[in-house]
Amino acid sequence: MQTLRPLSLLTLTALALQPLAAHADLTVKIGQVSPLTGELSHIGKDDENGVRLAIEDLNSRKIRINGQSVTFVLDSQDDAADPKTAVTVAQKLIDDGVAGVVGHANSGTSIPASKIYSDAGVPMITESATNPKLTQQGFTNVFRMVANDVRQGTVIGTYLVHDLGARKIAIVDDRTAYGQGLADEVEKAVKAAGGNVVAREYGTDKTTNWMAILTTIKSRQPDGIAFTGGDTQAAAFVQQAQKLGLKVKFVAGDEACTPQFIKLAGASMSSDTYCTLAGVPPAKMPQGPEFFKRYEQRFGVPVQLYAPYAYDAVIAIANAMQAAGSTDPKAYLPKLRAAKLDGVTGPIQFDEKGDIRNGAITVRQFDQGNWTDRSVVR
Repeated sequence: MQTLRPLSLLTLTALALQPLAAHADLTVKIGQVSPLTGELSHIGKDDENGVRLAIEDLNSRKIRINGQSVTFVLDSQDDAADPKTAVTVAQKLIDDGVAGVVGHANSGTSIPASKIYSDAGVPMITESATNPKLTQQGFTNVFRMVANDVRQGTVIGTYLVHDLGARKIAIVDDRTAYGQGLADEVEKAVKAAGGNVVAREYGTDKTTNWMAILTTIKSRQPDGIAFTGGDTQAAAFVQQAQKLGLKVKFVAGDEACTPQFIKLAGASMSSDTYCTLAGVPPAKMPQGPEFFKRYEQRFGVPVQLYAPYAYDAVIAIANAMQAAGSTDPKAYLPKLRAAKLDGVTGPIQFDEKGDIRNGAITVRQFDQGNWTDRSVVR
């Protein structure tokens, strides 16, 4: 069985698809979970749109599986980036009878929710949760579309010391599973690169006033800061750092690598501001430029972060179903584990833990009002 290529190109490398009957013989629910409310809702909606676009494309192709025409339906849930809510909505998706799940978007929600899906035998593919613990639990149904935080933290710490010439580094996180886990990896990388961690501070994913922490950091005279938290918090942080006259090389993790960060930070942004993206930039995606254009035409807004990876996750699930000749999660899971296809974002193949193989990290720099891609590290 050959694989389905991304359907945004209206190209299939699967078996020839038969015409759709007058009505669908089979309805297949695909779950999607992300923060659709709260400060990360713009990122959550971005992910939801990626899933929605993939489902629309699949349905336009009139796919048949084991002789039955299939209609895919989106079952989207809001976990509000809250671990307890995540468990609740995960169980709701299982009760709804979803055949697969794309999400959750955050590490702090993906890790507890993953057990619900594992117990039910339903595959989940996160488009953006990067904490290594997610795929270290031994669950055979859990997959990740992007590089994890061991890789991202290594890049941030090494880039600060080797590429930006910062020797004294302050590290600040938001105490989420994502933020703290990434900060831990940054600290290891800074030390391994020969740098010195002069401060390790934290707030929360709701912190808006960073002045006390910044005052402490300023007293340590760092020449670099790594920030691992959301874009709203990162924007407030750089604004307040500017008010204190703190001039350093600033690198944020992927949750702040958004257009929203630039919008909120405003005049506080400078060419000394960088971020990392767990993935490759649009120009490096085999079908990125077309996808980004088509996404904006469909939804009226630009891609924020991980919509292409959410799109590819749906395509990977559908491809596995076709390869197995079944939409039963237990039947197609082995085919998903053995997936090997070309997506919008590039090659899709998972390792024995469910992590994407050869995951990339992109370093971006603020330049003339936008993020400019500086390097891609694999």
